[in-house]
Amino acid sequence: MGAAGLTAIGLVQSSAGWLAVERFARRAAMVPDRCPPVTILKPLHGDEPLLEEALASFCAQDYPEFQIVFGLQDPADPALAVLARLRRRFPALDMAVVVNPTAHGVNRKVANLINMASHIRHDVLVIADSDIHAAPGYLTQLVASLMAPGVGLVTTLYAGRPSGGTLTGRLGAEQINHAFLPGALMARGLGRQDCLGATMALRRQTLDSVGGLPALADHLADDAVLGRLVKSLGLSIALAGTVPATTVAEAHLSELFEHELRWARTIRSLEAVGFVMSSVQYPLFWAALAVGLSGGAGWAWLAFALAWLVRGASGYGIDRALGLAPGTSLWCLPFRDIMSIAVMLASYRTDQVAWRGQTLRATRPGLASDSMTSGVSWTR
Repeated sequence: MGAAGLTAIGLVQSSAGWLAVERFARRAAMVPDRCPPVTILKPLHGDEPLLEEALASFCAQDYPEFQIVFGLQDPADPALAVLARLRRRFPALDMAVVVNPTAHGVNRKVANLINMASHIRHDVLVIADSDIHAAPGYLTQLVASLMAPGVGLVTTLYAGRPSGGTLTGRLGAEQINHAFLPGALMARGLGRQDCLGATMALRRQTLDSVGGLPALADHLADDAVLGRLVKSLGLSIALAGTVPATTVAEAHLSELFEHELRWARTIRSLEAVGFVMSSVQYPLFWAALAVGLSGGAGWAWLAFALAWLVRGASGYGIDRALGLAPGTSLWCLPFRDIMSIAVMLASYRTDQVAWRGQTLRATRPGLASDSMTSGVSWTR
């Protein structure tokens, strides 16, 4: 009966997540009183799928004045060819390209950002991942939220966008759109103010007040640490009214599993209790477990069918509310929930996290250390 109870809780959470997304989607777009110039920092590492399309969405922002600083650590990085094409496509754009291999701490993304810092021209900063696809009004929404009284940092939800038509890509987007996204909204509704690292916007003065980028250099979860530092100043973290998309680049199921495993281990290192409790958001796993433990009892099969129906309806409702392409087939939902639980269980095997070719160890909440005594292992 325990599995049946967890199924029921999961169904309530799925429905609540759907309603939270519906309310968020109905929020009126914010309009800033003024539009100060913005510097966007874009750390890059390799020519990933849909990279040019993602970066072009930032180059084409509908905003009065902004600068983009791209940072790379390898002079032979193939992303440089993408940037050359963007220069030709957007000749009037204020763009800087920084290639600097200097290391600062163990987090190479933060090291990249530190190397880019001397090229910042404006006081409002937006740090955005390379695989983010932004709507034209993305910057306007970030600035509008940042201008609100008491706000020190702005972040965004994000949806998953498969880089191809593969089942793996759709499974990855399913996890982001129907588990992470509504879960993040519900957490905020319960009072949490998490910084979601795909987008982080703040004033340069705020960043300096918490020790600047070097304060993040030895942290695996640099976004969570930045959020905590900003809140320690008595400032809040706002959620902007825009939902960019992140590329789901994995072509094979094993790659997707490893990517989600990195997320899971990072989250577990930060919020161990919350990580365990998040397992209830996969009701089809618990319903399948109830079927097995009950010996295939009729009531258990009915619970499984109900869980399947509610999961499918909530996913459809979330996609419709946010204007997303339909997610995975209804028939794949049981596999998706079971895979999510498998990822969670696998996250307990080790504290090593592989990210962009770098293998790190989460030694205590938010802190990272090299996982290899002879250096960092560059195996993505």
